[in-house]
Amino acid sequence: MAKISGLGWTTLSVDTSAPSLTDIKNDVTNLTIGIPRGVQDITGIDKSAFERLLLLSDGTVQLNGVFNAAKSHTVFKDVSTSDVVRTTSLAIASQTLSMEMLYTDYQLTRANSGEFTWQAPGVLADGTQPTWS
Repeated sequence: MAKISGLGWTTLSVDTSAPSLTDIKNDVTNLTIGIPRGVQDITGIDKSAFERLLLLSDGTVQLNGVFNAAKSHTVFKDVSTSDVVRTTSLAIASQTLSMEMLYTDYQLTRANSGEFTWQAPGVLADGTQPTWS
C-alpha cells in the first residue's frame, strides 16, 4: 500500500446506547487512536540496560467534533448515565479497526468565539485485542 493522507475516512461509526451503529464521520473534526501494550520491567541488578516483557494490549480513542443534535449528540448524550459498551468502527484505505469501547466522558465546549464542540474519550471494554484488518 502506498502512503496516504488522513483524508477520506470511509467509516467512523459508534453505537448509541440502544445499540444502533451510527456513522458520525461528518461530525468528527479530529481523532486519536491508541493501541498500547503494557510492559513489565524485569531488569536484574546485573544489567546496565532495561529488560522488559510485553503484557496486555489496550485500545483508546479520543474523538473531537462539532455539535450535531441529530447525529453525534444522539450517540453520546447518555454517556454519563448509561453503562453501555459501544462498538466503534474506523476505516481508512481498506484498513478497518473495530473495538468494543466504554466512553468515559462527553465534554461539550462553547468557546468565546461561538464554536460549540465536543470531546469523547473511549477505552477498551471487552478484553479483545484491537487488530487492524
